[in-house]
Amino acid sequence: MTAFKVTVPASSANLGPGFDALGLALGLHDVVEVQVIEAGLKVEVFDAGAGGVEDVPTDESHLVVRAIRHTCERLGVRAPGLHLRCFNKIPHARGLGSSAAAIVSGVAAGYALADRELDADAVQLAAEFEGHADNAAASLLGGLVVAWCEEGRFRAERLRVHPSIRPVLAVPAVKSSTATTRGLLPAQVPHADAAFSAGRAALAVHALTCDPALLLAATADRLHQHYRAPAYPETARLVAELRDAGVAAAVSGAGPTVLALTTDGIIPGSVGVEKFVVSELPVDPAGVQVTAR
Repeated sequence: MTAFKVTVPASSANLGPGFDALGLALGLHDVVEVQVIEAGLKVEVFDAGAGGVEDVPTDESHLVVRAIRHTCERLGVRAPGLHLRCFNKIPHARGLGSSAAAIVSGVAAGYALADRELDADAVQLAAEFEGHADNAAASLLGGLVVAWCEEGRFRAERLRVHPSIRPVLAVPAVKSSTATTRGLLPAQVPHADAAFSAGRAALAVHALTCDPALLLAATADRLHQHYRAPAYPETARLVAELRDAGVAAAVSGAGPTVLALTTDGIIPGSVGVEKFVVSELPVDPAGVQVTAR
């Protein structure tokens, strides 16, 4: 393929207790248009990351470009001259997997340039960039994913989300750094908290696929969210208010976006969301898509 389009969904990781293990693909997409040219590199960026303080690089250090180069090298193909047009709808540094989406775009583009279908190795290639596979696997595979690492090998399984689940996102204007919030986590946690989160993560898989009535209990967490709360007090407040109102809410990834897993798409009027942009997004069931232009 010498001209094609890569469409990749946003993702929400952890889903409460499933730290670095659970991910959910969402119906908000970045699009990368790829054109093979004779030589060189041209990168154009639109929407998120274009201009101002969010300006992203447009040279070889661009994350999509790095992922393409890495993938082509691993697949044993020569990366040609490239012209990329990146249309970024996933907001940056909000806990919606924008970096994972860029990486997955590059991996999928590399496979297209090699004239190969995406396979299990694609999860490994994408996860290598971030050190965990939850967001990347969700963007690659779609739906709900359970991700893990075994002897240095990242793996993931895709599961079908119960059709009645309607995710709602509350996105604040403030940003959050994954590196910063991960740095707030302790090296050790109490055994009781680890056991609690293990049980709730297992329950979350059942609730998300079979019984949404259990989502409130299933999204409770003692492993990471309260340690990160000082980094985004408004996010922590909103999660607490939603849960007190009976809504299964959690911090989306490293935050500061709040994910509410509802069956009606409604945030109770009693909950203060003035500092957030609230929108309902469907689950993306398909993951990354590559189509000819």
